[in-house]
Amino acid sequence: MKYTEVMVRYGELSTKGKNRNVFINRLASNVKKALIDFPEVKVQANRDRMHLVLNGEDSDLIIPKLKLVFGIQNFSPSIRVEKDIETIKTCAQDIMKEIYTGNESFKVTTKRSDHSFEQDTSELNITLGDAILAIYPDIKIQMKKPDINLRLEIREEGAYLSYDTIQGAGGLPVGTSGKAMLMLSGGIDSPVAGFLTMKRGVEIEAVHFASPPYTSEQAVKKAKDLTAKLSPYVGGIQFIEVPFTQVQEEIKEKVPQGYWMTITRRMMLRLTDAIKELRHGLVIVNGESLGQVASQTLHSMVAINEVTNTPIIRPVSTMDKLEIIELAEKIDTFELSIQPFEDCCTIFAPPQPKTRPRLDKVYEYEKRLDINTLMANALAGLKIEEITTQMPVNDEFSDLL
Repeated sequence: MKYTEVMVRYGELSTKGKNRNVFINRLASNVKKALIDFPEVKVQANRDRMHLVLNGEDSDLIIPKLKLVFGIQNFSPSIRVEKDIETIKTCAQDIMKEIYTGNESFKVTTKRSDHSFEQDTSELNITLGDAILAIYPDIKIQMKKPDINLRLEIREEGAYLSYDTIQGAGGLPVGTSGKAMLMLSGGIDSPVAGFLTMKRGVEIEAVHFASPPYTSEQAVKKAKDLTAKLSPYVGGIQFIEVPFTQVQEEIKEKVPQGYWMTITRRMMLRLTDAIKELRHGLVIVNGESLGQVASQTLHSMVAINEVTNTPIIRPVSTMDKLEIIELAEKIDTFELSIQPFEDCCTIFAPPQPKTRPRLDKVYEYEKRLDINTLMANALAGLKIEEITTQMPVNDEFSDLL
């Protein structure tokens, strides 16, 4: 069907009161970024809803991208016609001829913002209903939960007809809740944590630690590919590669094996916190899931977290592994995450890590390290690039709501 417009409904944004325009303007900006490959689309963001004037662009290519934009509750591809009764009736009949298979029930729903129009909503419902019955006299009319809900909206600039309501991503527009540093490994959990964080309106930048030659270029590429899987929800994500070889070699040389993991994670957190300051972020996000591995016991979290006062968000902390995997599959990161390219945490994992590390021991062992120099060298070697959109293979996005 040749649509002329897409009508976007905001959902949660409608509750934002005095700040509503801030959220709507950010959503409009994110939609434009998501549709950057469709330069003819005109975005009109009003207080109650957003209208995308397609100007000839292919709606079949645009709809999958809109499904991924956080802040959209749902949307309806529409056809604009002149505000003429006969023209409206003809368009309604043409739509029904294309979608009616002979078994569905239907009703007509009209909204009239132009109150000067010659018919009111009840009259328009009857007029269009009669037009449909004229071509399908045996069609079933059903007011509650019909198979087809033919919608008509009369606005100042024209009449709009639609029948399909497509579920959006929900949540809040990315960027309305500030910026976070996502500690992105090559595993299953951290991309899911990034996805859930963005859904609440948080812009993320991905921080990945690399330890060449112990970790390979394929491991870094894997992390970038995972970032690319997340980027369609916002249009692009900054990927920050942190050189971590010197830090891990020093820890391995000077710290007892049982504390490698604890002190390694503390150094990662220190560096991420410093990057957060450089990049004007507000919080840190990671993929820790309580009790999943040695570094994610409560005792380990307390010992590792002690190096910073920055809030740390752990979106998957109370989810079990099967729940995380299910979501990873739906956002199409799972198959990438299980590729056999190990990250630096895996390469330097001790055989028997402490699950209840003592802070007095941590302090003692960290005195053997020149922490300031190690951090300065790592921060001096940061590599930053923007990872842009890559459409997920799995398009069943509405299942995530």
